[in-house]
Amino acid sequence: MTTQTPGSNLSTAYEPASVEGRIYQMWEDAGHFQPKIDFGREPYTIVMPPPNVTGELHLGHGLEDTITDALVRWHRMQGDPTLWLPGEDHAGIATQNVIERELAKEGLSRHEIGREAFVDRTWMWVRKYRSRIADQHRKLGASADWSRNTFTLDPGIVKAVRTTFVNLYRQGLIYRGLRMINWCPRCETALSDLEVDYVEMPSKLYFIRYPIVGEGGMALPASITVATTRPETMVGDTGVAVNPNDDRYEERIGRGLLLPIIGREIPIVADETVKPEFGTGAVKVTPGHDPNDWEIGQRNDLPVIVAMDLKGNMNDEAGPYAGMPADEAREAILRDLADGGFLDRIEDYTHSVGVCSRCKTVLQPLPSEQWWLDVNKEYERGHSLAGDAIRAVTEGRIGIVPQRFEKVYLNWMENIRDWCISRQLWWGHQVPVWYCENKHVVCQVDDPARCPECGGALRQDEDVLDTWFSSGLAPHADLGWPEDTEDLRYFYPTADMQMGYDIMFFWCARMIMFGLYNMRHMGEERSMPFRNVLFHGLIRDAKGEKMTKSRGNVVDPLVAASTFGADAFRFAVLTGATLGADQKYSDDRLASARNFANKLWNTARFVLMKVGDREVKRPHPLDRESFALEDRWILSRLEQLESDVDSLMKAYQLGECARQIEDFLRSEFCDWYIEMVKPRLNDGDERPLKVLVHVLDHGMRMLHPFMPFVTEELWQALRVRIDDDMATQLIVAWFPRSGGNWKDAGAEAAIEHVIEVNRTIRNIRAEKKLDAGARPKVVLRADGYGPALRETAAATNFTSRVELDVLDLSGAVPDGEWGFGRVADTEVAVALPQVDTAAERARLEKELAESSAHAQRLEAQLANETFRSKAPAHVIQGMETTLAETREKTAGLRERLASL
Repeated sequence: MTTQTPGSNLSTAYEPASVEGRIYQMWEDAGHFQPKIDFGREPYTIVMPPPNVTGELHLGHGLEDTITDALVRWHRMQGDPTLWLPGEDHAGIATQNVIERELAKEGLSRHEIGREAFVDRTWMWVRKYRSRIADQHRKLGASADWSRNTFTLDPGIVKAVRTTFVNLYRQGLIYRGLRMINWCPRCETALSDLEVDYVEMPSKLYFIRYPIVGEGGMALPASITVATTRPETMVGDTGVAVNPNDDRYEERIGRGLLLPIIGREIPIVADETVKPEFGTGAVKVTPGHDPNDWEIGQRNDLPVIVAMDLKGNMNDEAGPYAGMPADEAREAILRDLADGGFLDRIEDYTHSVGVCSRCKTVLQPLPSEQWWLDVNKEYERGHSLAGDAIRAVTEGRIGIVPQRFEKVYLNWMENIRDWCISRQLWWGHQVPVWYCENKHVVCQVDDPARCPECGGALRQDEDVLDTWFSSGLAPHADLGWPEDTEDLRYFYPTADMQMGYDIMFFWCARMIMFGLYNMRHMGEERSMPFRNVLFHGLIRDAKGEKMTKSRGNVVDPLVAASTFGADAFRFAVLTGATLGADQKYSDDRLASARNFANKLWNTARFVLMKVGDREVKRPHPLDRESFALEDRWILSRLEQLESDVDSLMKAYQLGECARQIEDFLRSEFCDWYIEMVKPRLNDGDERPLKVLVHVLDHGMRMLHPFMPFVTEELWQALRVRIDDDMATQLIVAWFPRSGGNWKDAGAEAAIEHVIEVNRTIRNIRAEKKLDAGARPKVVLRADGYGPALRETAAATNFTSRVELDVLDLSGAVPDGEWGFGRVADTEVAVALPQVDTAAERARLEKELAESSAHAQRLEAQLANETFRSKAPAHVIQGMETTLAETREKTAGLRERLASL
């Protein structure tokens, strides 16, 4: 069976749906996504931020695919062995929530079916839906090596996770301890501080009187009033704290108070963290329900009472309120306080409340036995996880782009606290710790059959590890660590990593800490997980709001790509903002990118139509003088673009790079060069064909990393028409680099002048409302640019629909009605059917006044010695050039007024 060569027959219009799937399959079948290991060459490696296995890609994934794929394709086209390592994350909480919802539809819960059955069911769901993620990446053009696709619960990753845990545990960095944690009653698990969102909420501030205890434990008439936003937690109060420097309470520190309703005596303690200006300056201390109170309690040796269970209901410690939900208990306690005369007053109050970043449930701070990772403890002399991660950046071994995020990263790392790594879930990496009946603790990589110390039966710890623990190992674990694999030896450390700035601490910092720790045997220069990390911004809706399902403003990137084409989607999101900055999503920008793709398509069809069945050689620099002025101009501009693209790509300025390529192809090549050479082509001059195919070829090569589908399709049709050694597919064709062979500053200046003259002619036509079909006579009075204007006269006649006559400055514009303009030393006169002399005089006088005033301002600035001493040389030079041009324009306007 024969397969149609992509691009061999270009349709009249570009239809992305008929091209993208076929082109992607061609690339994948050819094996271009799988690099060959060559230890003699430096590879380019980058890891895909693994999307959750739970479902569909969002706009952030689309932007990440676009950024990474642009870098990957650029390196691949430069001949670098290029590996883009894809994967999916098991997403502990998110996936477990999905399966629990599925069970609820059947009237079941995970507790009813048990852990083993629940995990089996989750695996069935993952195997069914995981492949959808890769298919969505493919639709966006992601040229990742799918043969190396990794899942964070693959056996190899499980071994890497356990090896890391065991090593850290044995070195004393991982420990189990009672600490205050963030508990989500909905997800029923502990969360790290990074998984907490803080939301400003309107609330109430309740002022409660705590009677002072006298001799014999009797309550005195005197009291201390405390302010709280959570009166339901007062049943767990074990103290009241005041600032030791607060004169109001100096004599009462150390005395006892009677806890209202409950009747328990609690002490007044001093703590410098109490703010005298908050409320009354006295705060209730509930170590079991507030992280700050926990710290106060630890410093003052206060007991800890936990009065709520893990579902947010009051427990037996709450006395008469046991069994009540927290909200119901609050109302009951407030009634009882009021009845007992303890409620002083209530005020409106707005404060920041911690909520679960996933389900938005208000979190309960609770003391809990959890597994923790001490990132500040030294595991070797002079080395801690946090300290090493800081030095890798400050010493320049890891670069952060944009650089402004370096300060954010370092500030967080320098203030980092122990990481709560355990979660009360069933789906994920179960903690590799076992307990036997004789209180022995076993921590090892492989599942033990019996206790190695006493031979007793074992029970594995029920907690699983935070999802970010496993994903933090990605750069080395995905390449085979802890095994000594060929992939690991060759592709590690990776070159770049990119992600949204919002997961800098979740993922970037942890990858750096784990990479430097696990790979430290490779030495400082090769242990880091990547050499550069790029932070992109967020894509917000048209109003600048964050996209959320609750707001109903979420955009599916696959729908956008289906509507406008994958290339248009990629181009729009990449050029929407500079790296690190947020952008607003806009269908208009996608439509503009689609129009650009269509313009390229039509341009390629025109070029191929003119080439016909020929095989055209490229233009050769030795034949420079045989090419027309506009040929030399576009070839010079192409070389400048190639140089700029190389610099911009190396600086990770991908959006600006794509914009400059678009400006060149859309404006200089399509709008000007092609239109200028049409008269020559119509007259049988074949020299432009060499330039057309060469520029189009190089343009498709440079644009390919950003718009891979349309460029590959067009290039397949073009490559067979170029008499040169051409690759079989654009994805592996060489990437253009400037050789400086065609640089021609004179041609660039001359054609830029010609273009401005054409723009001036068109502006006069529009201003004077000349009929679109008219071909008026145009007289140009020119000095230095006269030869260029004469050489391109046929092009000007064609592009601006005029009959051109170029005169020296000594020549005179014939009598008649004319519309005038000026470009540098060239006076432009467009013949008019009828001109209102008075109106033309008024227009010229107004323009003369503006030009004269501009010249005077420039003269005054340049005459200011203070300004000249401080301004950069290039600014002074630019102003002097502008002044000379303005004087020339002013003289021309006076001359024209005199003629009127």
